[in-house]
This record gives sequence, structure tokens and C-alpha cells, in this order.
Amino acid sequence: MTGTCFDRSILNLTGFQKNLVKEFYGSKFCFYCMAIPEHLSLTIPKSDLPRVVIIGGGFGGLKLAKGLRKTNVQVVLLDRNNFHTFQPLLYQVATAGLEPDSIAGPLRQSFEGNPNYFFRMVKVTGIDPEKNEIETTVGNLAYDYLVIASGSVTNYFGNDQIKKRVLPLKKIVHALDLRSHILQNFEQAVLTKDKSKLQQMMNIVVVGGGPTGVEVCGALSELKKHILPRDYPDLDFSGMNIYLIEGTDRLLNGMSKASGDNSLKYMKRLGIDVHLNTMVEGYENEVVKLSNGNIESSTVIWSAGVKGNVLDGIDTSAIEHNRLVVDEFNCVVGSNNIFAIGDVAMMKSEEFPNGHPMLAPVAMQQGVHLAKNLKKSFTKKKMIPFSYFDKGSMATIGRNKAVVDMPGGFHVKGLLAWLIWMFIHILYLIGFRNKLIALNNWIWSYLTYDKGTRLIIRTFHRNKMKSS
Repeated sequence: MTGTCFDRSILNLTGFQKNLVKEFYGSKFCFYCMAIPEHLSLTIPKSDLPRVVIIGGGFGGLKLAKGLRKTNVQVVLLDRNNFHTFQPLLYQVATAGLEPDSIAGPLRQSFEGNPNYFFRMVKVTGIDPEKNEIETTVGNLAYDYLVIASGSVTNYFGNDQIKKRVLPLKKIVHALDLRSHILQNFEQAVLTKDKSKLQQMMNIVVVGGGPTGVEVCGALSELKKHILPRDYPDLDFSGMNIYLIEGTDRLLNGMSKASGDNSLKYMKRLGIDVHLNTMVEGYENEVVKLSNGNIESSTVIWSAGVKGNVLDGIDTSAIEHNRLVVDEFNCVVGSNNIFAIGDVAMMKSEEFPNGHPMLAPVAMQQGVHLAKNLKKSFTKKKMIPFSYFDKGSMATIGRNKAVVDMPGGFHVKGLLAWLIWMFIHILYLIGFRNKLIALNNWIWSYLTYDKGTRLIIRTFHRNKMKSS
């Protein structure tokens, strides 16, 4: 068999992962010769227009691509998925509040009617700055301008043991796995005769006291109070424990102290056992090893942090703390035609000495701004430095409970904050259909105390999990 050779690292794939590759590329995929069939290629037509290649269809990449419409350039967007994910609502998919298609939108739909726009669902394996090419699993592609909007991946802080056992929440597949795992646990809890195993199944540990961790705990507490006792009347849910583990002395470190304090009060009202100043040292044999004790649990949800998704080929001098160092125009240091935006970019300033926070609003603003600057570059005009406008931050802790930090130090909590949170998230969802579905689900859940997506569509097996 002939074809474009794969990197030899593919030999390390598990049997489950090889089946996924075969499912995508076809049954004739040859792992022995590490090749992809010759009929697969990027098939991007040649053009006299400048070619802008965007790696990643997240918040930043999508805003950038939309900002270049009605511009005489060829835009090529590459992503491993054919959809954009609204990541702030992944936890609602994981806790049966929303279906995955209500927080995702097809990337191709965003480019309809634009003949110079091209999308390809491929994995980018590296960059060759000297040749001005990117490398993918189906071939290379030349660029005039490259924008790296590859986002971030889950940060396990070098602990491989934890990485193999915990449940991340960064992708739709993670959310579906987590939903299945939680429901499978309770289905097995009904069947077990072993009281110690039962308690392991009834204990859920959430690691990381940021917005994701806080929101997951709030959603789980609503399941415990309103949903699960009706579904599983054989189980005593007074014995279900939800633990939130945070390594620092407060919750929501990226928000105001008032928001952190209020979220802690809400957590305690909901019966969530919060452990501050506590580190997770390991997880083995269904035992979470903490710096101040142990917890038995078969469910550990990891939301302790992320790190930049840096691609191979960038000079190491431009990489710091797993992010690409960029100037005030989002240009990667040492380059004049490679840019980075969003989580993977580190733009240092007096106000942000460690770079901007790894948040969706930063990525979106950088995407919009870079589109304007690229247009200026095409016409030899001077670029304008990026300046981040903090519109505020928020987190919800369940029904009628949320915290919002507004510009100017204004803080909102409770029902009003919850309504603000709902409005903002509906506003930023892609597509009218998604907005309507999410709003309809939330209204139904609010009125009936019910979550209708408690379905095990596919059985989850943790030993086949691919962490990222």
C-alpha cells in the first residue's frame, strides 16, 4: 500500500484508538506501513489571493474567519471537528441539562456563500515556518499568513496517574462520557450488594474551584435533590456526597473576592463539601489521595486548569508556560506572518504580566481585532495594538444562584446574577436554533425540576478513555 507516511508515534495508539482512525480513514488504513490512502489530500485550490490559514474553529478562530469576510483573501480553516463547541455549557451536557447539539454548530455553516472560504476536518501535526507550510495528517499546505487558534487542553500538571483515571471536561465527547459514567454508576448502585462499593459510587469528587468546578457542583446538587431520587427510589441519596477540592484558599480565583465568598456560601447551602487549601496527590483503586486525607470515589471530575495547545515546529524561544509569546499585534515573536490568538497566545503587558486570562471573551476580542489588523496589513497600513476590554465574568451555582462581576467593580449575586448569566450565554450561542433549544430546556427544567436527557446513549468504559 502506498500513501503519505504517518509519524511513527502512531505505533503507540491503543487498539481502541486505532479503530477510531480506521473508522475515519477507512478499513484499508495500514498501520504496518504507517500510511494514509493516496486519495486523501487537502484539495485547496491555488489562488492569486493571499492565503490565511486558521488552525482551530474555537471562539477566536471563528471570530477571525467571520471578520475576514468581504476581504480579497483565501481563508482556510482547519479543525479536528466539523463543529464549534460552546465550551462554557459543556457541564450542562455532562449533567443531563442540555443535548450536545444545542451547544455546537457546524463550522461550514458559518462560511456559506463565501467562495474563497474553505474548511477541512483534519489534524494539524506541525508547522514549518521556513517553508511557510503547515503539516496535517493528509498532507501539507502553504500559507501567506498563519493564525494559530488551537486553544487549550486539560492540564494534569505532569501527573500521568491522575490523567489516566480522572474525567476531564473540555470537549463534547468528555461531557457525553461523563454523563454516561454518572448514570451508569447509579444503575450499578441499584444492583450492588457491597456497601463500600455503593458509597464509592455515591461519592463524586470535583477537582478545581474555578467556574467549571463550581458550576458542575451546582448542577450535580440539583440532580441529587430533584432528579435522582425520583429515578432511583431504591437508593438513599442522603448518602450521596459531592466534594469540591481547591488548592488555594478561595473559590473563583479569577473573579472578585466577593464572588468567591458568595459562591462558597451557595456551595455550603447546597450541601457540597468544599475543601480549600487541599491538593490532589493521586487517584488509584477508587481512592482520591489528598494532601490532608483520602476520599473513596469512582467519579473524579477534573477541572483544575488548562494549558495552551502548542503545535510542533514553533521555535522554543517563542514558547513560555505552554503558550506562544506574541507582541501587541498577536504576532508570534520571531515571525512576521505567524499569529496566535486566544488561550494559546501569551501577550504580556503591565496590566497582564503573565498574559491575558484564558477566557472566551479574550479569544473573541483578539479574533475580531486581528481580522481588522490583517486587513490593514493587506493594504500596507499600520496595525493597531490589541487592548482587552474586560466586560466582566460570571459563574452560576444552580437555580437562582449566580455571581457576576461587572466592569467598574460592580458585583451582582443571586437571582439577578442568574438571569444575567442566562441571557449572556443564550446571546453567545451559535445559531437561532441552538438559542431556542437551550432556552426551551432551561424553562422546562425551571418549571418542572426535570432534566430530560438522562440517557446512556453509549456505554462509557474508563479504560478506553482518551484524555486531553
